[in-house]
This record gives sequence, structure tokens and C-alpha cells, in this order.
Amino acid sequence: MVADAAQQGPRGHRRRGGGDATRVRPRAWCCSFGGAPDSPDLRPLPSSAASPAAAGPGRKLPPKSPSSAAASFYGSPTSSRLAGLGGLIDPRRILSPGRVSPIDPDAGAVPPPPLPVPLPPPPPPASSVEDSAAVGPAEQPAAVLLASALPSATVAAAPPPVLAVREEADAGGVLDLRLFLRGRDGRCVLMEVDSTVLCGCSDFFAAMAPREDAAGAGAVGKRIEVDGVENLDAFRAAVELMYDPYPLRCLAAAGVSRAIDVLEVCSSIMFSKGIKSCLTYIEAVPWNENDEEKLKNLFARFTFDEAIFQDILARLRPHNWKNSDDLTVQLIQSVTSSTSTVARKDMQSLVNGLLSKSSVYQKDSSGLNKESLYQICYLCLESLVDLFEEASEPTDYTGQAVAVRGSKSLIERVSRQAENLNWLLEILVNNDIAEEFVELWAKQDRLIRMHKQASAMVRYELSRISAGVFIALGKGKVQCRGDVRSLLFHGWFSTMLLDFGWLQRCPKGLDLRSLEENLGRGLLTLPLRQQQCLFEEWFQFYATKGAECPNLIRAFQFSSSHCM
Repeated sequence: MVADAAQQGPRGHRRRGGGDATRVRPRAWCCSFGGAPDSPDLRPLPSSAASPAAAGPGRKLPPKSPSSAAASFYGSPTSSRLAGLGGLIDPRRILSPGRVSPIDPDAGAVPPPPLPVPLPPPPPPASSVEDSAAVGPAEQPAAVLLASALPSATVAAAPPPVLAVREEADAGGVLDLRLFLRGRDGRCVLMEVDSTVLCGCSDFFAAMAPREDAAGAGAVGKRIEVDGVENLDAFRAAVELMYDPYPLRCLAAAGVSRAIDVLEVCSSIMFSKGIKSCLTYIEAVPWNENDEEKLKNLFARFTFDEAIFQDILARLRPHNWKNSDDLTVQLIQSVTSSTSTVARKDMQSLVNGLLSKSSVYQKDSSGLNKESLYQICYLCLESLVDLFEEASEPTDYTGQAVAVRGSKSLIERVSRQAENLNWLLEILVNNDIAEEFVELWAKQDRLIRMHKQASAMVRYELSRISAGVFIALGKGKVQCRGDVRSLLFHGWFSTMLLDFGWLQRCPKGLDLRSLEENLGRGLLTLPLRQQQCLFEEWFQFYATKGAECPNLIRAFQFSSSHCM
């Protein structure tokens, strides 16, 4: 029967070539979730193999291998990825592909042992720094070796890393001095240098270097320590500059900002060659705003005897300038006389940046030349009066046709002069010198008379200038006398009512809501009798024009509450 059973297939059928024709009933297959399926890698031995006697006479079990479980684990498909995790993974979860284990890994599992904490590497011996790669001052750049901190009692109190640099001596010199630099931030730099070069370049180190008899017989027994270094990187670069045969090339690679820092260090350690090299490089290259400010702060604390220092000062402090604001006034005059719209916009932005109180280009805090600015204002007003006289001259039929063809040019010229005056008013208001402009504009009787005769396409440019004056007055940026305010509203309030519709159609950047609000505020600064007259005039325009008239209802209500 045993032989017959061995010849049967998985379904209980007799294999081909069997001797007995008897057929055995196939075993039933059953699917159960009562227990976890066995892993092919960790399959338990059958119960019959528990003892050699129970195995039966026909079968002989192979000998047990002590590393069978380990071999099964490392032979699993995931062993190559999980071999480094050791006992951190429950071996019951390592199944063959396509099998899912329903076993809860937390149920009855023994917690894995903690991972061993790696010990910190031992500190390198003193010879490791001494035997580091040497760097030649002429042939090779400076090499940097990051050495670990000195050993300490506890790991938590370990000092910051020490940056060790070794400078190779010349043919006749030796590295007989250790220069230890400690910064304020706790970083340290240890440099092995030739004491002859170091003390020969810097009087500061020459005074600090120990004598030969104090150093002893050893060649590497001398040591200099410098504590409290503000800029450790710049100090190290200044020392390396002593051993560099091409200092300008080294400074060019570092940049202007680093060269200024190195110049400050060279001044503090009295390194004359480094000072000259830094000044030569800084004078020959362009600066940005931050570099210029750093130079100003440096030159306020240090003075240099080099001739090239005067060339640098000439770029910072022009001595042969007649007036500190002459350049700005000339730029403003160039803008007002420009005929290109695009170029005028660009130059206006440039001048506004120069005049900004936060601008780094502002050289003098005394302000602009008031007389020069108002001289430009007078020129623009004269040009504007000439243009309106040209627009109001009577012409015949032929001349009228020429005027129609040239009307665009006339409108552009009037618009350009109005824009110039508005821009000049903005500059004067920002510098608190606009009171004279308000008085000057209030006394333009000729322009007020020609406003009624000119075309609406031209005359509304005058109301654009008046709008700027009213806004500055309503915001309180200009403090004028009462008679000047009365004269201003008496002459230009009616023209504003006439041209407000055109300003709505062509605002050109004018804030109409701000104009309405500040126009009403300016009216309230007048005497009550004059307020009443002007509000009556506005009320008549508002009743007929409606939306094309400025909305002064709030100011009118406030004024009426005082009159009634």
C-alpha cells in the first residue's frame, strides 16, 4: 500500500505505469482561516519527523542544520533588503510572493533589542594635522583640512570643529609656528605657517611671536593665539595673502565685498602689502550700493597713506563740485526740455530715485537748491503762456487749416508743459518748499483769461495743474496764507468745474476721488462767506452737469451746518 500511495499524483490518481489498477479516492481540499499559512521559507517540520523512530522504515530524514533558520531567512526574496535590520522584523511576516499574513505583528511578539549606538570616532593624533597635505604659497592654492575638535569629558560639551590650514614653506623656510585663531562665534582656525614670512609682513605678529629661546629646541614649538576675531574668514584670507605671489588674482576671485573685509583686517594687523593690494583692486573695479556703504564706514574709521586711497575717495566724495545738487538740477532741466515721451518718463523715474530720502545715491542732506528749481518752474510757465497765446490767436481760412493740421502738435506741447509743472510741484511738495508755487499759480491772471477762449481739448490741461495744487492743499502738505488760498480758489475753482468732465474722460493718472475729497477740504479752509459763494456756484453746476461736476456734497453739508 505504501508503494501504491507513492505512485499516486496530487489528486489521488494512479501514476502512469503503476502495477495496481485500484483507484484511490482523491482527498478533499479545504480553505481555512483558522491558522496562519506556513511560509515556504520557515515551514515547520512534520510531526513524524519529531523523532527518528516515528519516521517509518521507508524514509530517512536529512540531518538538522543549526543554521537552517538563518539560511532560510537570508534566502528569502526580501533578505537582501532586510538583512541589515536583523531581528527588527518578525520572521513570520517574511512570506513568499503573493502570500499575505493575517498575523498581528504586535500580538505576542517579543520587542526587538535596541540598536547599538555607534561610538564617536577617536580624535586624530597631533601628527594627523602636522602630516596633512602641505600647500605651497607660489605653486598651489591653500588647502584646507577639517580636523575634529579636541577630546572633552562629555560628548554634549564638545567644542566647535577646528579648521586647520598648513602653508608650505619656501626652500629656505620651515613651518615653525602655529597660528591659532578663535572667532567670536566659537569657530577656530589652526594654521601652520613660516614665522619669518608672517612676522616680516605684519608688525602685529612680529610683536606677538615668541623668541627662539622661549620656544625651545623643537622646530614646531612656537604658537600664537588670537582671540575674539570678528570676521574669521577675512582674517584667514589676510594671512594667506602674505604667502600668495599673486594677491590681485586672489582678491578678484573673492570679490569686492570680501576684499573690503580683508582690507579692514590688513589695517588692523598692519599688513602694508595687503593694504596696497586691496586698495588697488577696489579702485579698479565697479561697486554696488552695499560695497559703497561698506567703504564709507571703513574710511570713517581708518585712514590710509597710499596714493591710490585718494582715487577711491574721489569716487566717494567729489571735491571739485560747485554745488552738491547741481547735477540733480541739471537732470531736472533736461527732463523738462525733453521732447521724447518715453525718454522723459525714464528720466523722471531716475530723478525721483535720486531725490528719494531712502536713496543711497543722495550725497547731501541739505536739500535741493530752491532758487534753481523755481527758475525751471518760471521757464515752464512762460512756455505754457506762449502756447496758449498761440492757440488763441485768430486766423484766416488758410491759417485755420494749418492750425487744424498742427493742432496735435500744439496739444502735445501744452500737455508736456503741464506734465512738467505737475512733476515739479511733486518735487517741491516732497521737499516742503511748495508754498511759493501755490502763490505763483494763483497769480496767473493771463492763463485764467485765456482759459475761457481756448478749446476744451487744450484748456483742461490747466485744470490738471490746478488739481495737483488742490490735492496738496487739501492734504495739508502745503501751508499757505489765507489770502493766497482765497486768490487760488477765486481764480481756478470755476475752471475746475468747467473741465472736470474732460478730466474724467482723460485722467492720465489723476485720482479723481482724491481730487473731489481734497477740493472740498480746501474749500473749508476759506472764510465762511467765501465758502458760501463758491458752494452756490458749485450747486448750480452740479444741478445742470450732474456726474460731470465734482461731488462736494460732504463738504457742502459740513459748511451748511455752520452757516445755518
